[in-house]
Amino acid sequence: MIIVFDVGNTETTIGLFDGRVLAAHWRVMTDAARTPDEFGLELSGLLHSRDMSRAQLSGAAIGSVVPPVTAPLAEACATWLGTSPMVIDARSPLPIVLEVDEPLTVGADRIVNTLAASHIHHVDTIVVDLGTATTYDCITADGVFLGGVIAPGVRTSLDTLVRRTSKLPATELVVPTRAIGTRTEDCIRAGVMFGSADAIDGTVRRIKAEWPSQRVPVVIATGGLAELIAPLCHEVDRVEPYLTLEGLRLAYELLSTGSSA
Repeated sequence: MIIVFDVGNTETTIGLFDGRVLAAHWRVMTDAARTPDEFGLELSGLLHSRDMSRAQLSGAAIGSVVPPVTAPLAEACATWLGTSPMVIDARSPLPIVLEVDEPLTVGADRIVNTLAASHIHHVDTIVVDLGTATTYDCITADGVFLGGVIAPGVRTSLDTLVRRTSKLPATELVVPTRAIGTRTEDCIRAGVMFGSADAIDGTVRRIKAEWPSQRVPVVIATGGLAELIAPLCHEVDRVEPYLTLEGLRLAYELLSTGSSA
């Protein structure tokens, strides 16, 4: 088994793979102030909750967009799990091409989304990753990352709206039943949820209009809010909440076997 970590700005998603099967997964808050021992205790507890031990692990991979977390998490894997993790980033010799102006600035999550979409699905793809930011990764079937779009995330938009206004209450992200709200909370939900869905549809249509070939890209939604927001969208073809974890697994396999070139 291998364990993989998708370290985002707000949450860290952890996946435990038995071969190609995602045997277990967890979502925890990202905390840059943790020590390696704190990470280690948490990881030990997560494994124990599934009746698993460190002896069952053969490897680990980390994809992180939070540099202060990367080193202590890697140390925790080595000390507490007995395996030194691969850290996946734009320097990793993976079989993808970053056809952008500054390839070394492309985040690890977008790297592995690119890898997963091209090597698992083999089609031109727009991956819409709904996390702290909503990112749109544009990938060809043969593994060329064309670039994309970065926009404020759904929860980020909601938090900013509530924080920057004096009388609007904190509101749970729940899909409203109608666009015209009769209570303040419903008005906020309609604006954030429907506004985000329409923004996704509009951005995807603009991307498709600029696509460099006649092939129509498949649109995959992933990330923590994908299952909540995607049903409100018209342009999303499928939802794969753990696509980034799948990309990390694939990156680990390719780099381990030396078949990355």
